[in-house]
Amino acid sequence: MNKFPALDPDAIVITRDALHAYARILGDWLKSTRAQRKHWWHASLRPSLSGLTTGVIHNNIDFEIELNLQESVISVRTSTGERMCESLHGQPATQVAARISSFLESAGVSAKPQGDAGDGDASAVVGYSPEEASKLGQALSAVSAALVAFRAGIREESSPIQVWPHHFDLSMIWLPGPKIPDQDPANEEYADKQMNFGFVFGDESFTEPYFYVTAYPLPDAMRQIELPAGSTWKSEGFSGAVLLYKDLVATADPAVYLQELWATLLAAGQTHLATNET
Repeated sequence: MNKFPALDPDAIVITRDALHAYARILGDWLKSTRAQRKHWWHASLRPSLSGLTTGVIHNNIDFEIELNLQESVISVRTSTGERMCESLHGQPATQVAARISSFLESAGVSAKPQGDAGDGDASAVVGYSPEEASKLGQALSAVSAALVAFRAGIREESSPIQVWPHHFDLSMIWLPGPKIPDQDPANEEYADKQMNFGFVFGDESFTEPYFYVTAYPLPDAMRQIELPAGSTWKSEGFSGAVLLYKDLVATADPAVYLQELWATLLAAGQTHLATNET
């Protein structure tokens, strides 16, 4: 069954941007409460059954925050049984952030959020659509499931399947192991060779949802491989393989297409990136 819903690039913009702002609230709590992990994995969200979650945050009182895209609700629960639920209808992220902070403080949680999500635009979002939010959640779930299946066959190290609050993209990083010559090996951001398999609902590069696969560094030989029909190489803004979401949905079997695309690029990375070739 095709679980990838059609997304109207124009219809999703307002709701996407509002959800992005709400997701940053969750990211602020992660940055303030979790020990730093390489590549900032401590500050990323995880897909949940209904949307996105911080997972359990351990503090003097443990808690979890979930952004439910299916029902347009943000919820918080603590290990002591306290619960908060806020329906989302386009209210300012500052208002939602303040509501969460107040609830957790009253529940006895000692942590405070770190970041600027609660200091953003205090204006309401006109045009927020729970229906579009649900479609975005369905798409996110379908892509996440495809990444889970893809990641299961990878023997080398890979990151969690995660959503980055600052960019609102879903991704998984593959780490072949070798370091980049002449880089400080203690600085993983610059020293670790890697490939990023991701999906975003639209940004400054493309105004519509798209998939991307990047490599750091990108070997010249990888640019020469033939991609499946519909996918292309991009060199402006960033370098990598790109597939528009609408083109994926138009295929006979989107899940199979994604697996083949990712497998083709991973194989190229294993040949060219997991060596000292550049």
